[in-house]
Amino acid sequence: MAETSAETGTDTGAEAVREQAVEAALSKLDLDTKARLLAGQDMWSLPALPEIGLKSLVMSDGPIGVRGVRWTADDPSIALPSPTALAATWDPALARRAGRLLAQEARRKGVHVLLAPTVNLHRSPLGGRHFEAYSEDPYLTGRIGTGYVQGVQDGGVGTTVKHFVANDAETDRFTVDNKVAARPLRELYLAPFEAIVENAHAWGIMTAYNQVNGVTMTEHRYLVNEVLRGEWGFDGFNVSDWMAARSTTGAVEGGLDVAMPGPHTVYGEALAEAVRAGEVEESTVDTAVRNVLRLAARVGALDGAPPVVAEPPATIDGDALAREIARRGFVLVRNENGVLPLAAGRSVALSGAAARDARVLGGGSAQVFPDHTVSPLDGLSAALPEGALTFTVGADPSDELAPADQGFTLRAVCRDAEGTVLGEGTLPNGQVQWIGDDLPAGVTHESLASVEVVGTFTPRESGEHSFGTRGLGAFTLTVAGETVYDGVQAMGPETDPFEAFFGAPVERAKVALTAGETVEVSLLHPLDREFAAPLPAVMFSFVHLGPRRDPDELIAEAVAAARAADTAVVVVATTERVESEGFDRKDLALPGRQDELVRAVAAVNPNTVVVVNAGSPVEMPWREDVAAILLSWFPGQEGGAALADVLTGAEEPGGRLPTTWPAALADAPVTGTTPTDGELPYAEGVFIGYRAWDRAGTLPAYAFGHGLGYTTWSYDSLEATSERATVRITNTGTRPGRETVQIYLAPLSDTVERPERWLAGFGSVEAAPGESVEIEIPLPRRAFEIWDEERNAWIHVPGAYEVRAAHSLADTRLTAALEV
Repeated sequence: MAETSAETGTDTGAEAVREQAVEAALSKLDLDTKARLLAGQDMWSLPALPEIGLKSLVMSDGPIGVRGVRWTADDPSIALPSPTALAATWDPALARRAGRLLAQEARRKGVHVLLAPTVNLHRSPLGGRHFEAYSEDPYLTGRIGTGYVQGVQDGGVGTTVKHFVANDAETDRFTVDNKVAARPLRELYLAPFEAIVENAHAWGIMTAYNQVNGVTMTEHRYLVNEVLRGEWGFDGFNVSDWMAARSTTGAVEGGLDVAMPGPHTVYGEALAEAVRAGEVEESTVDTAVRNVLRLAARVGALDGAPPVVAEPPATIDGDALAREIARRGFVLVRNENGVLPLAAGRSVALSGAAARDARVLGGGSAQVFPDHTVSPLDGLSAALPEGALTFTVGADPSDELAPADQGFTLRAVCRDAEGTVLGEGTLPNGQVQWIGDDLPAGVTHESLASVEVVGTFTPRESGEHSFGTRGLGAFTLTVAGETVYDGVQAMGPETDPFEAFFGAPVERAKVALTAGETVEVSLLHPLDREFAAPLPAVMFSFVHLGPRRDPDELIAEAVAAARAADTAVVVVATTERVESEGFDRKDLALPGRQDELVRAVAAVNPNTVVVVNAGSPVEMPWREDVAAILLSWFPGQEGGAALADVLTGAEEPGGRLPTTWPAALADAPVTGTTPTDGELPYAEGVFIGYRAWDRAGTLPAYAFGHGLGYTTWSYDSLEATSERATVRITNTGTRPGRETVQIYLAPLSDTVERPERWLAGFGSVEAAPGESVEIEIPLPRRAFEIWDEERNAWIHVPGAYEVRAAHSLADTRLTAALEV
């Protein structure tokens, strides 16, 4: 019988065979081939080396779905809820099931490595990419990330835990030098990475764009070679974030194995020349190649090496799991007078543009294209009896043009300089984003002279429709057979072509159209090398905005509908211009006139329920004026169906807050994301998130860990040792439910500076009405330790602690004294 490693769960006999295959393959490679392998082949893959039986290793974004290597909807992807939603489930086992589903998707698309998960922390609520990270708490982040990585690797697919390390904001992310003292670096920012390496044996890490304490992360010899590999025993591969590697010798000696995207990176010829010049030892290159070959062996891409997973896990129903994660992640933060679940037979007035056109996922590299999405309007229409539901727009979060979507059927026609068609590709919407080799079949960047977006548009509403462009260069826009714009967009104040592309769209024409009457549309874009992106890319958008009605009139319609209904449900949302990769938020306000809509509806209907469709915190100045608030995050493709499940009471909302929700940005103790002279000091030390709120002595709108269900619980007993807490609870309500039991440690007379309390463990239980259940929650030794900067080591802090069994940080139910 094969021997299995208790630490990694891998077959140690097979592991030895894989290592032998790696060494045999390495011995056959010359310097130039090794350097070429580490440089990458294109946007998403490494070169195949048939002479050693190495297949091309393929990587793909992203955390909530597997896009594959093409920007197309021809091969749709399951779109799971945002990582904040997954963290809100507080369920590592559910995260593991999500990972297994994504591995299934990756295998279907020929992908070996998923560029996920993101385990940076919610240091400031302004972080633009927080929807893609889990939590403000390192322990919760590490537990959810461990489950996710275990699940993906259960399916034989690699992960790259990212972005190593302290990439906690987007402002100047390519250059910022984050100044982080050793203690917060260890206790907060490195902690999730350490936990995942230790408990999930991660096969990959992605190093970040930023610097930490003066050294860029792709060259950080101390954090990569000494900490990650030396102390933690990481034996996987280290890939750069895309375009992050800057120095050939600095990167390879700093432990960077692969510089992406290829083929023109700091590796390749430059690396081979550095070895020949005596600047780099060839043995250092061999170490990097060995790490890449080990990954290939694990995922089954190296001949003679048995893959870690020979038989993938049982097939998972992706739609069903997406729906389950969504409802399990919904956080009910307010429910006055039991307005939820909705009573049977009651009428519902639904409002908010996001109820019809839901934002199911975040922007940037996390983008995937599901084959369907269920909006709140779709979900409630299917769940409620005919005639019970009305819908009004009420307010739109955005009055900007956005990539053509609802009602459009589009494809891209690619031509050479003579006008000959080279190839065509369907488009998921009006956004063209072809980077690297992601071009329609038969098209190359060298031959491509123009792209024409062509198709049809069937309006939902009559009136003046706005059409426009986003991007740089020449455009010719045609609607219903008439050329409505022919001109050039020059570079504006943006200094980065990517910023220009993702920046503000420009209206070019208004055209009166009739609902239901289909018209032909076209946007011709000749390519201009003057506006070439930093790497081979075609990036522009055909944008549209429906007829604008008087905002006061829209709110008045919603108010009239709400006044006539038993219950009003208002869906409010952020937009891609508010929350996305590449920039941080300026404030936490909901865009447009959504706050006014909520206030107006709540004034006429005491049973007003607000659904918040945002990936991270927003201000809710009306929160005391409404009956219920449900946070739905970016809920994935099945979000509307899950919402109907929860609102009607078919299912219970299962989420607990993974991050503190401030009442106002001004109250938040840590907000800074903008560097000064290139530096961003993490001056708050170990005090971020609820640790910082406790220190400041201020109260947020909703505390870390908060979330309501549809039943009630009594906490009956708590027994605690230094290794575990045992809690007995009873479902005292009238329906089955699930409770997340949270354990916090609070030092009673501290000899060192520490937070007032911190999360030390958690677990979930289910129980029927009247049933009592017991849960045993392990307390890790690390919960009693701090990083001693003088000794450069973890030290155990003895003394008296209070162990708190809690429903949330602010709702302690039982305490026990503990001396360690």
